[in-house]
Amino acid sequence: MHPIRKQRLYLVLFVVLFSSAAIGLVVYALSGNINLFFPPAEIAAGNAPVGQPIRVGGMVVDGSVQRSDNSLAVRFELTDYEATVPVVYEGILPDLFGEGQGAVASGVLNEEGVLQASEVLAKHDENYMPPEVADALEKSGYDEKGNAK
Repeated sequence: MHPIRKQRLYLVLFVVLFSSAAIGLVVYALSGNINLFFPPAEIAAGNAPVGQPIRVGGMVVDGSVQRSDNSLAVRFELTDYEATVPVVYEGILPDLFGEGQGAVASGVLNEEGVLQASEVLAKHDENYMPPEVADALEKSGYDEKGNAK
């Protein structure tokens, strides 16, 4: 093989190997940050991964909010009117969080099906519904107020 061709072959092989390694590292780094959305019906059906970060959205069930007397721990349930998911959160809830309101909780689902939330988001006004929550409610046949369509 001619020396110039050999040099070009080595250069091409180096570029391909370096690019493959860089793409592999980027994919590996991003895989830890993927946060998938699941409506409560899919979690109840067992489609959500246990022990991995996920987001759950729906309406806060009336009468389900239980606050601890001696800590910031809060327990509540989210529903898409087909199924409910219990959520445990320790921290300060958003001002607009309340029963009968839309919310999205991010966290890790444990073996018992309880979401250990690290973040809770509430809709920011009476007209807005997070797109994921609105889609989940629409698929279940309800509107954001819990009325059947």
